Amino acid sequence: MLSAFSLVAGLVLFWALIVVGRRIDTPADTLALSPVAKVGSATVGVGMVGTIVFGVWLAFSVGNYDIWDGWIIAAIVLWFVGSGLGRQTGKEFLAAPMKAAELQSAGQTGPSEDLLALNRTSRGVLLQTLTSLVVLLILIDMIWKPGA
Repeated sequence: MLSAFSLVAGLVLFWALIVVGRRIDTPADTLALSPVAKVGSATVGVGMVGTIVFGVWLAFSVGNYDIWDGWIIAAIVLWFVGSGLGRQTGKEFLAAPMKAAELQSAGQTGPSEDLLALNRTSRGVLLQTLTSLVVLLILIDMIWKPGA
């Protein structure tokens, strides 16, 4: 349960960063979000590792379930899909801090339309939405165990 909570908490934190970041157009403000994003990354990472390790362990240790049960296979497949989507989401949102660091090192500290566009990435929002939906499907699968 703690792993799932960690995963969901990290996703919620990233949604908050997405909402806040949509208004940011300066390098300093963009870079100020980086420490919070690192906390979110660690929280999601702990949640992802914990859910797969604990989930597989649980499938082997509980007598009524087998690793080849359909709902367990579905959860594992969804976990891998969510993991891949999450990595792509992270790459998409890393473009803004990289651009902010580049602008700052060049001495440009004022508002930047390019930086604002990167902070408002619609592809990143789409990927975050898909990742969140996959995590929701995993939770639904694990709670109701369809076909069990």
